[in-house]
Amino acid sequence: MNTKDNKYQILKRIRPWREAFYYQKSVVLYQLTFVFCKRFLPAYGDRTVDQMVQAARSGKQNIIEGTEDGETSIEMHVKLLNVARSSLQELRED
Repeated sequence: MNTKDNKYQILKRIRPWREAFYYQKSVVLYQLTFVFCKRFLPAYGDRTVDQMVQAARSGKQNIIEGTEDGETSIEMHVKLLNVARSSLQELRED
């Protein structure tokens, strides 16, 4: 695509989610959360364990979904990244 065609580009090209630093951090956070819960928290009878693991997974997955949807809708990109941020905030509070 030459520079003349760039003026017709409607949506900004978004970096692939695998390359995004915040995605890479969310993967590590998910893995650490999973290991922490398995090692230090009771396996059964505590809903907090499930909530923590799901919040970490939700953060990671919403980054992926938001970035994928961001190629067609900046609004969805922003909304899903905010959902990811909220999930990780919930995990931080637990």
